[in-house]
Amino acid sequence: MNHNHSDKELYTCPMHPEVLQDKPGMCPECGMNLIPERKKKGAMDHGEHNTSTSLSAGKHAGHSTSMFFRKFWTSLVLTIPVVLYADVVEKIFKWSPPAFPGSDYLPLILGSIVFFYGGWVFLTGAWREIRGSLPGMMTLIAIAISAAYFWSIYAVFAAEEALFWELTTLITIMLLGHYLEMRAVSGAQGALKELSKLLPDTAEVIRNGTTETILLSELRENDTVLVRPGAKIPADSTIIDGESDVNESMITGESKPVSKKEGDFVIAGTINGDGALKINVTNIGEKTFLAGVMRLVLEAQASKSRLQVLSDRAALYLTIIAVTGGFITLIAWLIAGAEVSFAVARLVAVLVIACPHALGLAVPLVASISTTKAAQNGFLVKQRLALEAARTIDTVLFDKTGTLTKGEFGVVEVWNINGHTKDEVLQLAASLDNLSEHPIAKAVVSKAKERGLSLKEPKKFEALKGRGVRALVEEKEVMVGGPILLESMEMNIPAELSKQVEDAGKKGQTVIFTLRDRRLLGAIALADIIREESREAVKALKEMGVKSAMITGDSEDVAKWVSDELGIDEYFARVLPHQKSEKIKELQKRGLKVAMVGDGINDAPALTQADLGIAIGAGTNVAIESAGIILVRNDPRDIVKIINLSRMTYSKMIQNLFWATGYNVVALPLAAGALAFKGILLQPALAAVFMSVSTVIVAFNAILLRNKQI
Repeated sequence: MNHNHSDKELYTCPMHPEVLQDKPGMCPECGMNLIPERKKKGAMDHGEHNTSTSLSAGKHAGHSTSMFFRKFWTSLVLTIPVVLYADVVEKIFKWSPPAFPGSDYLPLILGSIVFFYGGWVFLTGAWREIRGSLPGMMTLIAIAISAAYFWSIYAVFAAEEALFWELTTLITIMLLGHYLEMRAVSGAQGALKELSKLLPDTAEVIRNGTTETILLSELRENDTVLVRPGAKIPADSTIIDGESDVNESMITGESKPVSKKEGDFVIAGTINGDGALKINVTNIGEKTFLAGVMRLVLEAQASKSRLQVLSDRAALYLTIIAVTGGFITLIAWLIAGAEVSFAVARLVAVLVIACPHALGLAVPLVASISTTKAAQNGFLVKQRLALEAARTIDTVLFDKTGTLTKGEFGVVEVWNINGHTKDEVLQLAASLDNLSEHPIAKAVVSKAKERGLSLKEPKKFEALKGRGVRALVEEKEVMVGGPILLESMEMNIPAELSKQVEDAGKKGQTVIFTLRDRRLLGAIALADIIREESREAVKALKEMGVKSAMITGDSEDVAKWVSDELGIDEYFARVLPHQKSEKIKELQKRGLKVAMVGDGINDAPALTQADLGIAIGAGTNVAIESAGIILVRNDPRDIVKIINLSRMTYSKMIQNLFWATGYNVVALPLAAGALAFKGILLQPALAAVFMSVSTVIVAFNAILLRNKQI
């Protein structure tokens, strides 16, 4: 940022002025909303101003937490003698503190130190809130301690009852509450910071035929890197030599290591298994997938959910009510003839008890934890509203190819006739197809290898245009092809095979035939393979009360077969890409809340039209604009995780809002002295305890979300 741009709007945390960023968001240390702060002209240059994202600002967390801890202990030590010299202690315990010259002014001196040393953070925070036109927690605390302090100054010299013991205990307890809360919040934020620790510090680079260890910052694109067994992948790369299983759990949430071979892509921060790998670096620094994940998580944490907007508005109204109610309480008690010190104490108690800190923390902290938890489980939340919408979804619409199915051919059945074996049918077909790059041929060869069949060497290989292939195997003519091959030879499908072939056609399966010396040995059926994960996902959605639907460009027969196989409630067949969004509108007109699951490229209009757009199989592309949530891997079961996390997040938010608002509803009248006629009074120090406890409870309740399984 150019330091000449003096009017650049910055945002800061009222509690942590060292946290600065150039867009609205949430403090990474305490969870409070950042407020605008106009940068003073010529005050600092870029090197002095930390205007980076809230993640980098988070490095100050330890400093600020220890600062509150230090201020708390200092204030506590100074508060003890103030309390010992208070009239209330003398009355209750019938004990008189030792007198010495000037002892009458000891509460004034120590109380002033506590006010300016311990309370200064609240005063400066209030000033920032007022400047940002967002009065809140700090404003209320500042008014409360200022009223108590300045009345007490007057009271000392006017022989009235001072409030120094209430003032010092209030500040001390507030400091302790903030310290405990910040520890809780920093623990909640820690998971995201752990992402930045996934990368190794060094990398072994192969240059000029020799291996040298360099710092990660010195790594360049196109470098060749040696990754030893058990080492971390230093950058997004392509494997150029070697095979290994790579642990990607920290990125995708997949517990099982993923098999990787030459040509496969590996992600920075993942852990190599037992094999040594040579990799070619494709992305470094901000271009890496991990950096993209962190950016998306931060953007999601900076965005607001509807509940957060509601809680922000409630906190603002509560502030206005507290200030108004506090001064009405003060005036009412004065009119009623109460002593000024009593009336001021009621004002202070009302302002303290109404601090909307718990309310302001209730939603942002839960949302922050949930977006981080999502990233750890293999899906990235781009917008908080998207995660919030997931709990209301009652229909999930899947794109078939590449989502419910693998998008690649696989052998689903092998049939044999005339006394020949299935292995014989498959072995001969694979021997010829081994020379072809066609997807169907690859699937046949893969199945033969899976069964452990040895392939025979074909001779005089010949492609039969539009019909199949022909070659000599062990001096016998072998042909492999589809129904057109049989027609060209004027052969009919035998009765014992015709029913199976007909059924396969209805399912949209491709059937090829194996012939030797112009005699049919059998047939092989191939289809786009249904993912086993899809069955689990559809079943789990049913158990959650969520309907599943499928959309595909395939024929009615294929769509019906896949739908029946998976137990899908509804399907749309022969749908062209541009018609997908129209089908979503049809569902929405029925009053359904629809989540669309697609690949994020061809399905962009549909993803945008849906109530919730989910891009599946994003791999390393973390910038799909059309989706609110992005799945790192092609696993439909993650849809269930999204809905579960959304419901858990919403539940936690409601619990926190209920606690934060319910506490204020009960405590405010007590603080104002509504039950004073029954001898029930809420002293300012006790009000501070309740306020701090409510905030810590809200923070602790939010942190419980971190350990829940989704």
